Amino acid sequence: MSRPGIQDPGFRIQDLVGRSGASPMQQRIIGLYVITPEEPDTAKLQRQVKLALQGGARVLQYRNKLGNAALRMEQARALRQLTREFAVPFIINDDVVLAGQVDADGVHLGGDDGSIAAARHALGFDKMIGVSCYNDFSLAQDAADLGADYIAFGAFFASTIKPCAPVATPDLLNRARREIDLPLVAIGGITAANGASLLEAGAGALAVISAVFSAPDIEGATRDFSNLFKADLL
Repeated sequence: MSRPGIQDPGFRIQDLVGRSGASPMQQRIIGLYVITPEEPDTAKLQRQVKLALQGGARVLQYRNKLGNAALRMEQARALRQLTREFAVPFIINDDVVLAGQVDADGVHLGGDDGSIAAARHALGFDKMIGVSCYNDFSLAQDAADLGADYIAFGAFFASTIKPCAPVATPDLLNRARREIDLPLVAIGGITAANGASLLEAGAGALAVISAVFSAPDIEGATRDFSNLFKADLL
């Protein structure tokens, strides 16, 4: 069965380029992966993100489902500059065009956000494409075959952002670590208290929104997550 946004019949990334092994960008998808909250005040969003980066966040994804095109452009440009200052990858959620316009390091695709092939054609091979695979291992295999740079699984715990998200189990991470040679990101209701179990199961990065940006001390909350990762990976 064709899977929207992932399955492109007949296309394999290996048919276009002969690269092998993890790219330098793939190797940077590790540690705490923070995703921005819905915040219409750009200056406030910048302050929040700066605190997370100061606390040790290793990847930033800009996600804004409610803002208009002008606000999204303004915020993406501001965060692009901030991530350059901290030398962390900057990923745009869903929007390939915006990712290209602000020279983001990549784009993250959900099930209905367009194909990997189209994103690769638009952004080129020096940009990352991450793919949400929910709780579906076969979807992850397809994404890997089609040239994804990292895979995200979840939700692993109850999430206030996506309360109806499919439920994933740590066994999925364990299998993916054995069979898929790509960075693995865990998402969904993750806290500093429950995140260690997902790292043990095979996740290389933990993606969070509320546990960082809803915390009274954003920098402190980020440090709590950063402490979960081994010092040699930070």
